[in-house]
Amino acid sequence: MDTLLLFITLIFEISFAIYCMVTKQNHKKIKNWIRIAIFIAFVMFTLSSVIVWSLRWVMLAILLFILAVKGTVSLIRNKTNTDKYKTFKIVWKSIIMILAFVVVLAPAIVFPQHKSPKVTGEYDVATATYTYVDKKRMEEFADTGQNRFVNVEFWYPKNADGRYPLLVFSHGAYGIKASNTSTYMELASHGYVVVSIDHPYHSFYTRSEDGTVVLLNTDYKREIDNMNKGAYTKEKLFELNQKWMKLRTDDMNFVINTILEKAKSDNKPTYQCINTEKIGVFGHSMGGAASVWLGRERNDIRAVVNIDAPFFSELIYKKEIDDYVASSEAYTTPLLNIYSDDVWRQLESNSTYVANKPNNEQLKEAYTVHFKGAKHLSLTDLPLFSPILANILQGGKADIDPYYCIETENELILKFFDYELKGIGHFTPKGTY
Repeated sequence: MDTLLLFITLIFEISFAIYCMVTKQNHKKIKNWIRIAIFIAFVMFTLSSVIVWSLRWVMLAILLFILAVKGTVSLIRNKTNTDKYKTFKIVWKSIIMILAFVVVLAPAIVFPQHKSPKVTGEYDVATATYTYVDKKRMEEFADTGQNRFVNVEFWYPKNADGRYPLLVFSHGAYGIKASNTSTYMELASHGYVVVSIDHPYHSFYTRSEDGTVVLLNTDYKREIDNMNKGAYTKEKLFELNQKWMKLRTDDMNFVINTILEKAKSDNKPTYQCINTEKIGVFGHSMGGAASVWLGRERNDIRAVVNIDAPFFSELIYKKEIDDYVASSEAYTTPLLNIYSDDVWRQLESNSTYVANKPNNEQLKEAYTVHFKGAKHLSLTDLPLFSPILANILQGGKADIDPYYCIETENELILKFFDYELKGIGHFTPKGTY
């Protein structure tokens, strides 16, 4: 819809400019009627849900309204057009109008209207957001003397009539808690309580209950950028990984412990519908690495899904060889690994992924699947929400249908948690999708 509107605008402005130049007239009255008609059509499309109203359309609506009002006033005044025809003026006005439409349509182009991945469960899904303050930790990223806070959002069965497993999600390096909303919706619709964490200063942005907004920390961003450029020695990178994982796992431990405490006394449905005996964790990229770490660290984690991440918890740095080796300690928590091409091709060539190799004896019971043609962000909702932004961030377009990828991923995650946490059916995934 966004590109179609831009295309129509370009065709109209260019065609009308050519018409004016051929006839050597301004044709203001015709243009005024067309402006009014376009605004009426936009309103009708919005009311009929052809255009699904959201913030992406606000600037376009304002521009169309202004043009329609201006045209209406001009028609009511019925002022005789005394302006002399000038080709330069016609061309210049057309260029300005085209640029104006490009600007107002930019949000819709960057974040296009799209259909949501299918939700197949029987439950309607409710959501809730909270800010938890950790009184045992001070905020290390801000010199404010304040305690560390964590923002969370719940997706859970609406009008729940039972207790359901708790699933905790951690986003990627620059991600946000909504990065895999389609996954949370699918899980909650099948009887899970999903809570996704914003890790302040690790997330692109996060908003607290009181309206406070915290953005990505520039030092942390610089560290990630330098890592991606290969700027660090393996010893330095190991130290950074430990630092990042400590913050992530501390946040996740704090959130899980807070929820377990609230489940004992808080009457909110978000807590009272939780089965505290059945807990799973999952995450994308750095969040996946933190989830694997937590699966080793906590005894109450019964299932882990790692989405496209190295096993930082299973790496040991050996100074004598200046490289990483896999831990010799068995990993016993049920684990599902989901990989894109970006990670799959590194499993044999990059020592950061030495513990991820499918032949690792300490994780031989883990399930491993590969989405052929997928890129790193294909395993999130971003390619649906903003294809342009996803392509820029991951260095090109993925060779896999984004809906097939995310819907198949959601199905696999659901079946894995069903099998491990609910004892439903069997889990026998294919190796490649």
